[in-house]
Amino acid sequence: MTILDAIIQGIVQGLTEFLPVSSSGHLNITQHILPGSMESSTFFNVMLHIGTLVAVIAFYHKLIWRLIKEFFCIIKDIFTGKFKWKEMSDDRRMVIMIIIGLLPLFLLFIPVPGTGMKLKDFVETVIDSEKYFIVVGICLLLTSVLLLIGSICSRGDVNMRHAKGGYVKAARTALNVPDAIVIGIAQCFAVLPGLSRSGSTLAAGQMRGLDKQKALDYTFILGTPAIIAAALLEGKDAVEEGINVDILPVVIGMVVSAVVGYLAIWLFKWLLKTDKMIIFIVYTAIVGIAVIVISIIEMQTGVNFFTHAPIA
Repeated sequence: MTILDAIIQGIVQGLTEFLPVSSSGHLNITQHILPGSMESSTFFNVMLHIGTLVAVIAFYHKLIWRLIKEFFCIIKDIFTGKFKWKEMSDDRRMVIMIIIGLLPLFLLFIPVPGTGMKLKDFVETVIDSEKYFIVVGICLLLTSVLLLIGSICSRGDVNMRHAKGGYVKAARTALNVPDAIVIGIAQCFAVLPGLSRSGSTLAAGQMRGLDKQKALDYTFILGTPAIIAAALLEGKDAVEEGINVDILPVVIGMVVSAVVGYLAIWLFKWLLKTDKMIIFIVYTAIVGIAVIVISIIEMQTGVNFFTHAPIA
């Protein structure tokens, strides 16, 4: 792997991990257009994930540290009988809601009766099928629709005025259990290639009436365990494969993914604050429609639209 390859992959990982455009969808598109262009060692993929993890921790380091301390305080209060649900601080509520929001992920590991597969296996079957590319397009289009609905719901909360009092109805900043469950379920569906995790969870929070910045912060913090899990799983595979890579491109790729990831988080929050989400809504819609059209052409011709290679 060259240094240029490492830089390109670091940029792609940093941008698509946090912006609501789906990292898995863009990876599939890139591989479809340029087979082998995104090939890299499992160890390198681990380091890219660590880079994006560093970006989240760097951006939210104060909040994360408060939540870690509050987590241990919760455990202490539970064992001493001092824990009171109705008297939780904002940080304590966030910790509890993160735990609840992660619970729906276990649904992916529920066995499906009569199939011998888990729910996550169905996703892998779809990805491995010859028609996976059209699934990417449909999911990107669904991402666009979700972002649009979330944006409309968020705008409605801000602009809703009382008929007589003339006050503006503020969006909620305190998460509750239904919020955490809905957002957690949205994160489960985001395993589909093309369905953005950050986009779908943000939209779910906005549909629930949450303040958009609060929903986005919760989304990024909730996604941190997922990034850690991905790094651990790929790390296990890397150890089994054996680590034999040039260290310089790996370090450069990790640093690039961390820097770009940090900037992507900042950019996403700024665009959300200034009501410029239309950029992502239009972008994912255009790319999704283009992928669907190309997929239909490929199913008609039986060859890859870009490489002209037969579709397996």
